[in-house]
Amino acid sequence: MNAKNPGGEIGILLHLLDEAFDRKAWHGPNLYGAFRALSPSEAGARPGKGRHSIQELALHCAYWKYAVRRKLTGEKRGSFPLKGSNFFPRTGKDALESWPADLALLRNEHEKLRAVVAAFSPRKLRSRALASRSTWLRLVAGAAAHDIYHAGQVRLIRKLAGV
Repeated sequence: MNAKNPGGEIGILLHLLDEAFDRKAWHGPNLYGAFRALSPSEAGARPGKGRHSIQELALHCAYWKYAVRRKLTGEKRGSFPLKGSNFFPRTGKDALESWPADLALLRNEHEKLRAVVAAFSPRKLRSRALASRSTWLRLVAGAAAHDIYHAGQVRLIRKLAGV
């Protein structure tokens, strides 16, 4: 164990975040792996009327990594690089052109969340998160579960679309 890979509960949380996002996992594809080899048009396709595209799901995941990080740091709302919250519509030519940047935003938000968790006080993990019924520990573990949920969703959309 070292500064890059701490032990204890913080180390376990970092492992969960990484395995859910981009490390080899026992449960199958992780979130970032679910996006592997998708073209911009495949990422932007909708599985049905009124449904979110894979690209919009990637941005949704980036936003919630930001939201958890913001809670952990006490940072004010409004610093996410895109206007809005939760889901960000991507349509037309702009969607095709922004797919690489959207993936980069997701990776960047993961790295920033990971850095905040690595520096978080282990003593605070079991206390209640600000304006929440959950503990800090549950909030961070939930961020990893959120990635796994959406990885499965993306894999299902890809299978149904034949990509």
